Amino acid sequence: MAATHPTGRLVAFEGLDQSGKQTQADALAAVLSQRGHRVECISFPDYGTAIGEEIARALAGEREYTPDVMQLLYIANRFEWKARIEKWLGEGTLVLSDRYIASSIAYGETQGLDADWLRQVQTPLPQPDLTILLDIAPDVAVRRKAVGRDRYERDLALLGRVRDSYTRQAAGAGWIRIDAEQDRLRVAQEVAAAVIRWMDDK
Repeated sequence: MAATHPTGRLVAFEGLDQSGKQTQADALAAVLSQRGHRVECISFPDYGTAIGEEIARALAGEREYTPDVMQLLYIANRFEWKARIEKWLGEGTLVLSDRYIASSIAYGETQGLDADWLRQVQTPLPQPDLTILLDIAPDVAVRRKAVGRDRYERDLALLGRVRDSYTRQAAGAGWIRIDAEQDRLRVAQEVAAAVIRWMDDK
């Protein structure tokens, strides 16, 4: 369910690691800024906070948390940004987020967590007005990052289930799916065209 913001809009980029979320968010920010919009980019997890540091330790294998605790850490990490996001939206800013609410649903439900619970616990967060799925296959993600993968990135079966969850979510309203296995420039062009068209329709 999309939130109703006074002026600003929140656009989330979702997809497997190495799908180009940060790259495409930055490219879209440049296009929108050139069109006169005020834009802010954020990325989750934010490893610069106390909660983010704990997430980093868990991903490196230094902590052992159950899937529900792990997702609650991710969600708490977003809550650390809640006030700032609300302020930007109230000022009419376009906020672009590399990962957001759907990420916990995708990764959580593949590990046996209830998708509805994962949605409900994030209800107090500013809800995305639009979510862009940058869709790639798990084997493509692995080829793009051959070394230095975290525990999630090493699990191809899990990544396949995550992709399936994203695909199911993207079938709902408020989503745009982009084939991110294309050339990076082509992906950027499709993202910009889709977002501008969506904004013009609002």
